[in-house]
Amino acid sequence: MKKVFAIILAVALTLSATACAKASTTDTTTKAAAATTKAAVAADTTAAADTTAAAATTAAAGDNTLTVWCWDPAFNLYAMEEAAKVYQQTNPDFVLNIVETPWQDIQTALTVAGSSGDTSTLPDIFLCQDNAFQKNVITFPDLFTDLTASGIAFDQFGGAKVAYSVVDGKNYGVPFDNGAVINCMRTDVLEKAGYTIADFTDITWSKYIELGKDVLAKTGMPLLSMQAGESDLIMMMMQSAGASMFDAAGKPTIVNNATLTEVLNTYAELVKSGVLIQVNSWDEYIATLTSGTAASTINGCWILGSIQTAKDQSGLWSMTDMPKLDNVATATNYSSNGGSSWALSANCKNVTLAEDFLSKTFAGSVPFYETILPSSGALATYLPAGTSAVYSAPSEFFQGDTIFSKIIDFAGKVPSNNTGVYYYEARDAVATALTNIIAGADTATELQAAQDTVVFNMEG
Repeated sequence: MKKVFAIILAVALTLSATACAKASTTDTTTKAAAATTKAAVAADTTAAADTTAAAATTAAAGDNTLTVWCWDPAFNLYAMEEAAKVYQQTNPDFVLNIVETPWQDIQTALTVAGSSGDTSTLPDIFLCQDNAFQKNVITFPDLFTDLTASGIAFDQFGGAKVAYSVVDGKNYGVPFDNGAVINCMRTDVLEKAGYTIADFTDITWSKYIELGKDVLAKTGMPLLSMQAGESDLIMMMMQSAGASMFDAAGKPTIVNNATLTEVLNTYAELVKSGVLIQVNSWDEYIATLTSGTAASTINGCWILGSIQTAKDQSGLWSMTDMPKLDNVATATNYSSNGGSSWALSANCKNVTLAEDFLSKTFAGSVPFYETILPSSGALATYLPAGTSAVYSAPSEFFQGDTIFSKIIDFAGKVPSNNTGVYYYEARDAVATALTNIIAGADTATELQAAQDTVVFNMEG
């Protein structure tokens, strides 16, 4: 039975990982949305037009019907379908109208509604990327329903995950999929260099680089690979220390940011030492794992699906936490990359129903999460799910380790940080700075240029 479960789970993770991974690294939010005129935004609404029709008819369908927008049929839509089945056990007349809507179209619809002041085209519930959540709430506060007093048990989720959808102390989202960072390593490669997974557990980045140099010297294989020009690892390092590129008021703090400087210097040393190799595309990055040209990866837990496509490597992998930053008092071995949360729009026809639905499924049902994990690979950030039998099932691919309950544990230890309105602009600016620093540019000069770029975007 365990073998059958493992096979099903590996297939499910493979199907779901690509969409999750790409969603976590794509900047689809709209800059300076609040300043966009109604006429200019309307020109970009063609893609979202077809998805708004269902929301307009929700009221006619009755008070026991909700409309939801989300993307990815095998992952998010499937989860909503199963949530509806769970809720119908106590509310048999409940109807959930699920409309497949790409994230880009949801963002466009939010921009249009916020700029025009017309929320009538929005659904009752929609899925929002975590890193875009605060930006949308701050830019368009009238589009979201405050869930703080809804009765939803936010304390049953990892604190950092909840923080993505909190603005001014108020909850606007219900957490869903897990982006907890994991460090997956080829133990056969480590063994050739005289190491085990324990040697890479609860360590610092300086120790990681020291060990990585030795592994490279003895096996010829780098530990890490990353896509050049991307800022994912930088952001993972920053969040692992609860650090941000903005202060509480939303002003950029890229210059004289000691944690960011430590992050960039660490990344540059990883590349300089050969412990990390950079590739040109996402597909090339995945190939370094499946073809065995890199001995490990550090990324959001959705990367498991891609790793497990290499069937011949089953039993050769193990998983642990990520290294923590040196010289940073708030450093931890835990972070997050990617994920999304559910929001209620201001156009929700029955807020009480929507809150009850979410509180009894995504925020209240372990059996629900047990159902969706095998078929979709949808790992929860709902902490009680981590103790279930399904989450505790051993993974043959990872040498019998209970990786899913371990990921839930990691998720509960991730520090929260401030993303703010211009998070993506800052990511891009810092990624450019990193590229120049690796090429030999002065770190302080590049950070000043990055901050100037962000300030220009904020004032533009």
